[in-house]
Amino acid sequence: MTWRSSGPHGGHVPSPSRAEPNRGTRSGGLRPPRSGSPSVLALAVPALVVLAAEPLYLLVDTAVVGNLGTVPLGGLAIGGGLLAWAAALLNFLAYGTTARAARRAGAGDRAGAVAEGVQATWLALALGLGVLLVFQLLAGPLTRLLAGGAGPVADAGEQWLRVASLGAPLLLVSLAGNGWLRGVQELRRPVRYVLAGSLASVVLCPLLVFPADLGLVGSAVANVVGQAVTASLFVRALLREETSWRPRASAIATQLVIGRDLLLRAAVLQLSFLVAAGVAARAGTAELGAHQIALQMFFFLALVLDAYAIAAQTLVGHALGGNRPDDARATARRVAVWGLGTGLVVAVLLLALRPLLLPLFTDDAAVLHQAELVWWFLAGMQPLAGVVFALDGVLMGASDVGYLRTVTIGSALLGFLPFSLLAGPLGWGLAGIWTGLCLFIGLRLVAVLLRVAGDRWLGAPVTVGA
Repeated sequence: MTWRSSGPHGGHVPSPSRAEPNRGTRSGGLRPPRSGSPSVLALAVPALVVLAAEPLYLLVDTAVVGNLGTVPLGGLAIGGGLLAWAAALLNFLAYGTTARAARRAGAGDRAGAVAEGVQATWLALALGLGVLLVFQLLAGPLTRLLAGGAGPVADAGEQWLRVASLGAPLLLVSLAGNGWLRGVQELRRPVRYVLAGSLASVVLCPLLVFPADLGLVGSAVANVVGQAVTASLFVRALLREETSWRPRASAIATQLVIGRDLLLRAAVLQLSFLVAAGVAARAGTAELGAHQIALQMFFFLALVLDAYAIAAQTLVGHALGGNRPDDARATARRVAVWGLGTGLVVAVLLLALRPLLLPLFTDDAAVLHQAELVWWFLAGMQPLAGVVFALDGVLMGASDVGYLRTVTIGSALLGFLPFSLLAGPLGWGLAGIWTGLCLFIGLRLVAVLLRVAGDRWLGAPVTVGA
């Protein structure tokens, strides 16, 4: 297996036996690759904590703002949704950086892995400033568009977004920091950093909203402060590596190529879910409510399963960086089994706890009736989703993101979108929408299984070099 390199000499990344001294650490000496790989769970558990920290904080934020009334709560939903949408589209700063840093670290080149983090941080700052500029210029039109026109909810959303978007560069810097630390198999530090920022936000939010009497703006300020705490800790971690901070256009451009594929993939996913929500809304209020309940549960459970994808990225990247394809294959098998097993457990729990869970969301009889129908689809797809998400991580770790992009877009166009669009005129209702979502997961499952069963992903070319 050979790699293309954009390094100064245009050669291959060194294998562990030929690794150069690590000049980017404090010791200045060789840091050999680890003799044994950490377990899937050892990497997945801290990854899960990081993934869950933001949604849990948002629950606290929502509870605090909810006490201000329905208008501020609606404004938070709109403004927060826009900021979350931007972060989701640019999440390649974490996933793309993990794959590249893991390859370098697996080859015994920790300094190169850290350099990937530096370049990703510069890219995050540039993209974050772009996001900030867009939201400052278009906050009003965007919030009015989502709110269905001008009004107090749109005004509240605009107010929140203008302040909270100041943290966009900080948010993206944190994504980049998560990426390179995952790549060098250091997942405990991101847990501490993210929890520190979330704790700061949790403490400040109620204080700024009520005693300080800032109202909805207090929520936005607390959000920015939390992002600042987390981002500063990630930057400090980079500074301690004593690496060069000079931006390199070639490395940033290469990261943008990977980012392009992941961005297109994320955009199609967002579009698919948006279309499904629109169809559900036209089916009726009860259908929309049930769809929202099941979809939020789907997203929450995806966080649990996605932790295996992050573990797979790190382990596969290290294995291929060290020219150990058999280890990469073994990792693929392990994470697939973990994903399948977890998915089966989740499916059983969803069905067993349905009488207890659904009343927590609503007491409306019509919504509950529709939700009971959707619940079977939600539970049934979990084992499939567990394997799909885990193997997505395997292919990301191998930098086979072009294939993932094509598979995701193709599965959406052949499965999710057609069924969602036909559900309305053919009267299929939520059953049609969620059949499309299950087909979307099923098509992806077949595609990633076929890919991992072959050899092409093991030799996916990676352009490395800072």
